[in-house]
Formats: sequence, structure tokens, C-alpha cells
Amino acid sequence: MEPRNRGAYPLSMSEDRPGTQGPRIRPARQPKASPETLARLKNHLGVLSTVALKHLDQSLPWYRGLRPEERAALGLVAQKGISSFVSWYERPQSPQWVLNDVFGAAPSELTRSISLQKALQLIRTIVEVVESQVPDIVPESEHQQLREAVLRYSREVAFAAADVYARAAESRGAWDSRLEALVVDAVLRGESPDALRSRIAAVGWKSQTDIRVMVGTAPEVAGAGFVGDLRRAAVRHTKDCLVGIQGDRLILMLGGMEDSESESVYTRLSEFFGPGPVVYGPPAPTLRDAAASAHAAFAGIAAARAWPQAPRPVAADDLWPERVMDGDDAARSSLVNNIYRPLEKAGNGLVETLASYLTLGHSLEGTARELFVHANTVRYRLKRVCDVTGWDPLIPREAFVLQTALVVGRLDADKEL
Repeated sequence: MEPRNRGAYPLSMSEDRPGTQGPRIRPARQPKASPETLARLKNHLGVLSTVALKHLDQSLPWYRGLRPEERAALGLVAQKGISSFVSWYERPQSPQWVLNDVFGAAPSELTRSISLQKALQLIRTIVEVVESQVPDIVPESEHQQLREAVLRYSREVAFAAADVYARAAESRGAWDSRLEALVVDAVLRGESPDALRSRIAAVGWKSQTDIRVMVGTAPEVAGAGFVGDLRRAAVRHTKDCLVGIQGDRLILMLGGMEDSESESVYTRLSEFFGPGPVVYGPPAPTLRDAAASAHAAFAGIAAARAWPQAPRPVAADDLWPERVMDGDDAARSSLVNNIYRPLEKAGNGLVETLASYLTLGHSLEGTARELFVHANTVRYRLKRVCDVTGWDPLIPREAFVLQTALVVGRLDADKEL
């Protein structure tokens, strides 16, 4: 067997040894800096910091556009980074110290002032400055060693910067989710729009009209990734979207949806809900009315099990009969105000014709004989019922809604007497 080629992995690999599995990683060692080099680096800290800040101002346009306090914070980070490099070059330590030593001087708002991309540009610029000053600081024999040290140090700082931004994004995302849930809860409780104004603006909500609420069960796995996917799917068809998860209940608040495509949007979004019925409330004309729409959707969820054949999703208004039987006063009022009273107001025997038609088993001829009119007259009046109420008595399900409206309407009229 030929001997292993040791030159293939000069720094990081060693040959296999008995009792080990595969090659073993050997950590790279950094040559120790000479006392003279360390002394010259410490003496040039002020020069390096000055040149670095000047170079930042010249080469990064966005740096010049920052507010004075933001520029001061970034300048402090740059100076601390150069100073910490000298300490690290003297005694290389674990990368964990970079996070506290370099970025500990920066305020928490720094991640909001500049993006991670800009932070990395800043690090690259400082590295370029230090590299350019190497020939003036150390003897030529140590140029390569110092440049490699700068590159290794810049890598650690870059990883530390990424860690700072990742933690800030995670914290901000968790806070945004909590704030979003609080806003949804406040809307459901019917808080005043004036009290909601600042909070709803903080989550980016802009719609003041045509607000809709969808309610259903939450899927078993409903983490941050799920919420993000749901929000991205919703904003393809709406201007605004808020997501609230309350226990096993998923609440979706939408704004700025076009009426012409609302049905298809509801159907697409219902795929994100867990098993069981999904109910959407009527469009709310204002933010103040969004609570009523949400209450209708919740009442529909509670009563939907009484209609096993209900579509998914289903409108809360399509569940008026079930909601009335479940004790929902809002559904009772809707049946009276949207069906019974308009029929009474229309006159021309519409209420009597509808009642006879429903009582006689949906028989046109039987209704005609009962009312002593022609069958075509019954057809005409039933068409008028559909025109006045929007519910067609020739469709069994809609006939059930109309019949429930007649029952609650008569009971309501008796109470008024």
C-alpha cells in the first residue's frame, strides 16, 4: 500500500489513527506576534482609527447620510474593532468575546439604522484600511502574517455581526407577532379606533374600510414559518393582513380585498386552516365595525356543526338559521331586517305566497290553489322574493333561510304587539 499523501492537507487534516473514524480536524495555529510588532500596533491605534473613519466617510455614501448620533455609534464600533484586533493579535481567544467587546459598545438601535449588508461593508472597509497600513507598521518579514491575522479577525467580526443581526431580527419578529396578536384581540373586543390607531399603525395596517375576518381552527404546527407563509399568501390578494392565533383558533384579518375576487381568495386562504369549518364574516365598512364582522364569524364557527354539508369556507350570513337556533341575537336581527321586513314592505302578497309555498312542500300548483291565483303568478311572486331578499326560494337551502326568517319575523312582530 502506498503511503498517504500528507501534503494534501497541510494545515487541517492528519492521518487516520487506530480507533478513530476518518480524518481528524487539526485547528490552525496562528504564529505568535513579536513584541516589537505589538508595540508598533498599539502606537498606531490612533492613526488607524483616524484613517478608518476618514475612509468610511469617503467610500460609503450611506454612512455620510446617517444622523450624527448614528455615525458616532458606528465610529465607536470601528475604533473598538481596531483596538480589539490588537488585543486579539496578542492573545487569540474564543470568537465569543468579539460579540461583547466590539458590538457591546453599539446601541441596540444600531440594527435598525443600518442593514446587515451595510454592516459588512463597514467591516470590509476597515479591513482594507488596516491592510493598507500594514507596510507602514510592521517589518516586511511580518507583512504576510499580519495580513492573515487581519483576515481571520475580520471573519470573526463578520460572524459576530451576523449573530447580532440574527438575534435582533428574532427578537423583533417575536415582538411583532405579539403586537400583531394584541391588535387582532383589540379589534375582536371592539376597542375604539382612536385607541387602536397607534398600535395598528405599528404593525403596518393601512386599510380603514372593507375589512374582513376569517376564523377557523389552527393547524397543529403553526409556528413563525407558517404565519409568514400565510401572510405572504394573503398579501398577494389584499392590501393588509393580520394573523392571530388564540389557542386552537386561527384568526385572519384582511383589508383592501376586491369584492370581485373575494370568494376565490377565501377559498385559497382556507387551505392554511386546520380541519373543520372555516367561516368569514361580512365585510366591515370601517375599522369600528370589524368587531361585528368578527363576532359573526365566531358565531358561525360555533353553529357550523349544525350544517354538515356547509361549504368550506362558508359565509357567516349563510349560517343565519343555525346561528339563530344557537342563540345568536345578531343573526336574528339580520333575518328580520334583511328578509322579513323588506318582504312586508314590498307587499303584493309576497309574505303570504312565500309562506304557502314553503308550507305546501314547495308546490307551485298547490300554492296557486291555496291563494286562488294562477301558477305563473306564484312564479312571479317567488321571483320577486328573490329580487327583494337575495335568497331564492326555489333552492332548498335558501328556502330554509327564508322560512327561518318568516318564523323569527312573526315572533318579533308578536313581541312588538
